[in-house]
Amino acid sequence: MGVEIRDAPVSAEEFAAMEEFVHDYLAASVESEDDGGRMRWYPWHSADYRFNHIRNVVEIGTDIAEKEGANVHVVRVAAVFHDVSKLEAEQDRHAAAGAQVAREYLNSRGDFPDSFIDEVCNVVADHSYQGPLSDVSLETQCLIEADVLDKVGANGTVLMLLRMGYEARTHMDAAEMVDRVLERGEEHTERVDSDTAESIAHQRLKRVKWFREWLEAEVAGISEESRTMEF
Repeated sequence: MGVEIRDAPVSAEEFAAMEEFVHDYLAASVESEDDGGRMRWYPWHSADYRFNHIRNVVEIGTDIAEKEGANVHVVRVAAVFHDVSKLEAEQDRHAAAGAQVAREYLNSRGDFPDSFIDEVCNVVADHSYQGPLSDVSLETQCLIEADVLDKVGANGTVLMLLRMGYEARTHMDAAEMVDRVLERGEEHTERVDSDTAESIAHQRLKRVKWFREWLEAEVAGISEESRTMEF
């Protein structure tokens, strides 16, 4: 089943080729560094995690774009490329660098209108914008919201628990780590603006709160610590 992008149809095979390119680009970014890559000791700095994050953002961004009336096809393609340079460029430069990679790819593979390429690259370049979402295009807003929401919920919880292992923490610290996920999730929720993104955020936060309650119910030390903190 193909994805129609205004005047430029993108087949399922072409979209898959974009994903494959980004996957290989991320892997090469790590392999090109003798020390295994910049800050690769945390899982979210690995090529595998980064590519999985990109796929999550594609899915979330598509959902938001469809329900909010944005150009779904621009959002999908921009989402694929939004972090392509994340592992090779500095944080404050990765969006601009990713837009350049996207432009080179779209110009050299396929027959996409210049207007479409410009729109995709502008969205990629602006996805790290930290100001009000009312200042950016609807497509950029959808990508920013999707990028933020992937850090909220199960994914953010698992990553935080994995971090416990890297920091040599015990399972008794799990509640504290999940509390961090909730705190950061609430901060991220304040960042989103659309009704669709807010709904997704609240649903995900509800699940994290349920997991926190589950810990208290089944791990005695954690529930005792919680009671002590309440008093």
